[in-house]
Amino acid sequence: MKILLVNKFFYIKGGAETVYFQERNMLKQAGVEVIDFSMQHENNFPSDYADYFVSNVDYHKGNNLLGGIKTAVNFIHNAEACNKMQKLLETERPDIVHFHNIYHQLTPAIIKVARDFGCKTVLTAHDYKIVCPSYSMLRDGKVCDSCITGTVFNAFRYRCQDGSASKSLLLSLEATWQYIAKNYQALDVIVSPSEFLRGVIKRTLPDSRIDVIVNGIDDSLPVEDIADKGYLLFVGRLSREKGAESLLRAHQQMASKIPLKIVGHGPLYNQLIEQYPNAEFLGYVQQGEGLDHLIKHARAVIVPSECYENCSMSVLEAMSFARPVIGARIGGIPEQIRDGVDGVLFEPGNVEELASVLDDFAQRPEKAHLMGRNARERLCEKYALRKHMDTLLNLYQELLSKP
Repeated sequence: MKILLVNKFFYIKGGAETVYFQERNMLKQAGVEVIDFSMQHENNFPSDYADYFVSNVDYHKGNNLLGGIKTAVNFIHNAEACNKMQKLLETERPDIVHFHNIYHQLTPAIIKVARDFGCKTVLTAHDYKIVCPSYSMLRDGKVCDSCITGTVFNAFRYRCQDGSASKSLLLSLEATWQYIAKNYQALDVIVSPSEFLRGVIKRTLPDSRIDVIVNGIDDSLPVEDIADKGYLLFVGRLSREKGAESLLRAHQQMASKIPLKIVGHGPLYNQLIEQYPNAEFLGYVQQGEGLDHLIKHARAVIVPSECYENCSMSVLEAMSFARPVIGARIGGIPEQIRDGVDGVLFEPGNVEELASVLDDFAQRPEKAHLMGRNARERLCEKYALRKHMDTLLNLYQELLSKP
């Protein structure tokens, strides 16, 4: 079996890349021949196929998104990406092309290049881009489905991209073009990491096949040195939609006094430090031993998102170290956490309810310990990386068995 994996970033930039490289490594370990297609960047990992990578473009730097007609056309249909994809397909002749994060820089136009060449095509949806021009289903920091219930030109109407009319218009035009070109309809399968996201995409692509394959994480990590050191932990971007401010307000209202450690950076960082001096702000902590140490020794990990999370890697990382999760009842989070079994769910943005839940965990460490053990068991049963890979390989085999 020969698989072409496609992602616009060939280095760890976010959750999509974490999943992408996990799959890439495990496919190689399973004896699958893997081919790479991506965008050139100074941070890229080495690849034997780097000569085929597309020229780098950063639409978020300066006024690149406003650089004229040529830039706008490339944003919607990257001809260079299509040409280089065609050459790579002719040289390597893969059986399946599996797309991940391809929007804007590589563009969904390359889906039809692979389909027309005769390859089976799969796309993993890591976010809401298929249904929301600006990815996030957020407007002014709050959840929004206007582009699903109405027209994608709501992105332009509400200036969803950086408050800019021109940038938002380009996003609306790009979404309109995808509707006309039907690039997503050319996919054999869309992989969704959550039932929630599957349901959202179905509203836009009712006739497409969408399979749920949850994200996976290594469940072989040792848990012997795990110990509750009596603090609560938040790991994430300090922005309105991630619920960090609601968490800090809830912590401030608690009857019990338990330390709260905040890991991450973002637009609210300086404001929150000034407003909530009782919390310990650690800034950005790189993934690895330092972050693992913080998770291992927390009483619980809090995921207070006020946006539609998909299959949260923050939840899975906590579960892998037998830590219970206090999570908002929104998006895909309720699929990951069994309320009252391996964590607790609360209404997103409800500061009083969250404060009550935090108080309960502060006063009952034995409850947290039991839920943490349950969380670890659930991880091994449902979210182990080996199970993720087995399911993906079965999907590949099924597709190849069909003419």
